[in-house]
Amino acid sequence: MTKPKFQSLEALDSPIEVMSPGHLACPGCGSALSLRLAVKLLAPDCAFVIPACCMAVIDGPFPFSSLGVPLYHVAFPSAASCAAGIAAGFRKQGDRKTVVVGWAGDGATFDIGLGALSASAARNDDYIYVCYDNEAYMNTGIQQSTATPRGAWTTTTPYSQPKSRPKKDILTLLRAHEIPYIASANPAFPEDFAEKFLKARKIRGFRFIHLFCSCPPGHKSLEADTIRISRLATETRVFPLYEVKNGKLSFTVNPAQKPVGEYIALQRRFAHWSAEDIRLYQKQVNKRWNELKRLSRV
Repeated sequence: MTKPKFQSLEALDSPIEVMSPGHLACPGCGSALSLRLAVKLLAPDCAFVIPACCMAVIDGPFPFSSLGVPLYHVAFPSAASCAAGIAAGFRKQGDRKTVVVGWAGDGATFDIGLGALSASAARNDDYIYVCYDNEAYMNTGIQQSTATPRGAWTTTTPYSQPKSRPKKDILTLLRAHEIPYIASANPAFPEDFAEKFLKARKIRGFRFIHLFCSCPPGHKSLEADTIRISRLATETRVFPLYEVKNGKLSFTVNPAQKPVGEYIALQRRFAHWSAEDIRLYQKQVNKRWNELKRLSRV
């Protein structure tokens, strides 16, 4: 069978799939859906590097893989350094066609792998780094990460002692490295998602894509609500969709804002929140949106 050559928006409508069914993701996994879309867009000329995270399990037990493209499993902190090395190896062989993708969760990106990530961005290594963000260490039991929102439940921050610090602003941190391309993406907006991956594919140097990924077990949400929650994350401006190319920030989706309460209500990790908690979160979301608007005018 000839390998499919997608690498265009037409891949979204194609009945041909690259990632196989029968993988080990939980029902309603936003991360698995995102990976399916990304592989479908980039195949066949791509290779993935995945550290310890949900996706390292979802892909399937060795020697089996559901991904459908070359895949290298690496240690928790080393997705960025290994992806950089593999990309350099391809270039040394004269292969400038194959795109290397580091695909890591928020724990491996915001926390454990942050040093390697920062060093790789500072070197402007030539590959795409994708952080699929489900806002906790879901694979090991739903422990908090620095991507967990303030006030959210996790198994290490129970209802009686929810997380007291805000979520780390990873895109602003990466923006400080002055890399060629940064974007946020959301599988509930597949055309915007696809355009960003295809754009990143064509750019040389370090590219960073931040994905919102709903997680039914970790967010205590219904499996059928994954896309609804994902869409609300952007429509409430909790997870804005924008890109930064050569230092210039621009919004790619600019929705009429819905109240954050609609997003909160679908996730029982926020079940302990009072009306005052929701009001304060709305204030925080509005403040962050206004900061991004200001940056987009610069």
